[in-house]
Amino acid sequence: MDHGAGNLVSAVRGLERSGAEVTVVTEAGGFAGADGLVLPGVGTTAAAMARLHRQDLVNAISEWEGPLLGICVGLQLFFETSAEDDTQCLGLIPGRVIKLDKAPLLPHIGWNDVELAADPIFEGLGTSDLFYFVHSYAPAPAVLGDIIGRSEYGSEFVAAARHGNRVGVQFHPERSGEAGLAVLNNFVQSCSEARRAA
Repeated sequence: MDHGAGNLVSAVRGLERSGAEVTVVTEAGGFAGADGLVLPGVGTTAAAMARLHRQDLVNAISEWEGPLLGICVGLQLFFETSAEDDTQCLGLIPGRVIKLDKAPLLPHIGWNDVELAADPIFEGLGTSDLFYFVHSYAPAPAVLGDIIGRSEYGSEFVAAARHGNRVGVQFHPERSGEAGLAVLNNFVQSCSEARRAA
């Protein structure tokens, strides 16, 4: 989804390398025939939500039942609220977005190790791997079982979360080398499986 606040070029290339046929959409009507949706994001949650509202995408995303991948701010938008500008988000996953606590410097930029839970999005990876981050906020899911990845920068923060078909990563898989490509491959695979099951 192109809502004006995403790292589209890199995300599209990463998905295409994973075998996806990518269509960039700017309105809910563009979802027709899609097997999965990707909600990227950079910048602030408030600006991203404002763009989603302007493009009339909020209800369409909320009603989407297929595979949905959120990247960076895209993941943050899944939650109910964000401490960044006191923003109301999509409310797809219970919890809120909080500022990184005890961070030595913000934004947190660079490679960091992520402790990975057993989850289909991390299929083929070990229990931890390195991923690339650019952020000052991270989600705090209300349900601990929704947390599938943790990392540390000054203090521990949530690096990935899943609630049903909605899965998101705080890092940028499209900029995270082979480990990031594996994440995108796994998402594309989940879309193929959903199509076959339909």
